[in-house]
Amino acid sequence: MKNVVFLFCTIALFAFVSCNDDGPYEDYLVARPIVQDAISFKAEAVDVVDPIPIVSSGKIYAYQDYIFVNDVNLGFHVIDNKNPSAPESIAFIKLEGNFDISIKDDKLFADSYGDLVIFDISDITNITIQSRIVNAIYNNDVWLSNIEYPQADFYEYGDIDYSRDIVIGWEVITERRSVEEYESRYNCDSCLVDSAESFNDSPQPTTGQGGSLARFKIIGDYLYVVDYSNINIFNIADVEDVKVLDDVQVAWDIETIYSQGDILFIGGAQGMYIYGIENPEKPEFISEFRHGTACDPVVVDGDYAYVTLKGGGFCGNTESGLYVINISDLENPELKVIYPMDGPNGLGIKNNTLFICDGDSGLKVYDKTDAPNITLVNTFEDIIAYDVIPLASSLLMVGDRTLYQYEYIDNDIRLLSTFQL
Repeated sequence: MKNVVFLFCTIALFAFVSCNDDGPYEDYLVARPIVQDAISFKAEAVDVVDPIPIVSSGKIYAYQDYIFVNDVNLGFHVIDNKNPSAPESIAFIKLEGNFDISIKDDKLFADSYGDLVIFDISDITNITIQSRIVNAIYNNDVWLSNIEYPQADFYEYGDIDYSRDIVIGWEVITERRSVEEYESRYNCDSCLVDSAESFNDSPQPTTGQGGSLARFKIIGDYLYVVDYSNINIFNIADVEDVKVLDDVQVAWDIETIYSQGDILFIGGAQGMYIYGIENPEKPEFISEFRHGTACDPVVVDGDYAYVTLKGGGFCGNTESGLYVINISDLENPELKVIYPMDGPNGLGIKNNTLFICDGDSGLKVYDKTDAPNITLVNTFEDIIAYDVIPLASSLLMVGDRTLYQYEYIDNDIRLLSTFQL
């Protein structure tokens, strides 16, 4: 009898184990995010420190006797330019998640992980943070571009609230997991889609001047900031009480903003969009000029808009070139001529002179007196040209961690100084 009971128990135990056996097991690398709350993280992401070497030079901004050079995603370098022949770096505004700024009446407005941060620069030797408006510019989620995904077999995200938490790193450990579980996660089409989605979820002016790649633009008492699809609008008449107004949706992949009078010209990967701001709190759509997919800054002078399209890489497949567009009828912009370019970035206008930063091909200078027909008058080669600002008496240009300054001489320009960042 005891043998019968023992045999029954053995069979039952074997059946139980078989029903719960997921097959063979192996050691797998499992990655889990290390998170920090957004409030404390953002507080640590802002500071004003002594000058440091630049990592990746981006946009430039001029204000009175100072030049601000963006260090992409890290902040802005402050340069004293009282003597343009010998500029001096005096501070670094650490501002993680930053791409652009604009200044009015000694108040510097900047973005940081979607927040609008306001600095007081009235004492350039003692720059202070005045206020921060959380999630004022774009989506609430904060993604750190310098945090790379570790090599792992499993990514366990848990319950992360990306509007409140920020992934600051990863913990990777070895765990025993079922081979069947691993294969079911990574050997099906739907799983691959889910995985991909989780990874991509004269008198001194009172207002400064940015280049054609700017996403910030101050006009009167209003600050306009373009994110990837909207115009964000702020009433900054009272800097102690900045009003966040309703966004205006434009299109997907918009990149730059430029103005002429009460007209905004928005550059995007798919085209140029024209908006009127007779009511500055609610820009009204007027028209658009569509082109192939490419990176697309725009500047305007009189009846013509000048648009550089940069193709290749992430910018798209459109052939690089300069598009000259007749905007005398704002409701019906008309392409007049295309000039081939190698890899254009920013551009600027000073009277009848058009400056184009053509990437590795250097700075190109054109006479646009007979626009839409333009004539090449000079090329500064052996430099990488990224963005340019034509000022009243000089020209600023940045490229490859170097700030160049040129002075206007009759109908030409001459290199005044080179400042290694």
